[in-house]
Amino acid sequence: MDNTDNIFQVAELFSGDGIDVPAIEKSVLQIIKATGENPEREGLTRTPERVARMYEELLSGYYTDPVEMINDAIFNVTYDEMVVVRDIEFYSLCEHHMLPFIGRAHVAYIPRGKVIGLSKIPRIVDLFARRFQVQERMTRQIADFLNEVLNPYGVAVVLEAVHLCAVMRGVKKHDARMTTSAMHGAFRKDSATRQEFLDNISRGADTLKF
Repeated sequence: MDNTDNIFQVAELFSGDGIDVPAIEKSVLQIIKATGENPEREGLTRTPERVARMYEELLSGYYTDPVEMINDAIFNVTYDEMVVVRDIEFYSLCEHHMLPFIGRAHVAYIPRGKVIGLSKIPRIVDLFARRFQVQERMTRQIADFLNEVLNPYGVAVVLEAVHLCAVMRGVKKHDARMTTSAMHGAFRKDSATRQEFLDNISRGADTLKF
């Protein structure tokens, strides 16, 4: 891949070796104490350690090497019709309350002589989901990254999610869903192309069972 520097820039990574596990453990211990709980009781003695390890996983997107993740899975293919990968489950953390938002991503692109391996698109979604996020930014980041990596004729991304910060607290609306979109190239300029994508992701929604 000859645009490595650009890919790292678009991925918006953090420098360093990863999560500071001891610092998180110390902070969680302080939170437990601040609530008035006893951090020495049986159910809480290892909670700081568990939470720190959890954040290592949930925030791994800050430190994932995008070039290694793609791992040369970009192929020269003579194909210029729409490629759609829909219903990609994701889990992220709202940066305002540090509560999860959970949803599905729908991603499409129109190749300009290059396609990416199928499994890499969900990995790209996870690259940006496993961070403190807002849904709007995450949608744009996925679209921008694919646009940079593939230089296609167009990219489209739609995210649908339930935000637990609106379910568990505040307005407490458990049925509310948020939908965001980001479009590049043909999907932004051509209403027929955009509508074809939207028809694709709405057709047969929630009917696949495994």
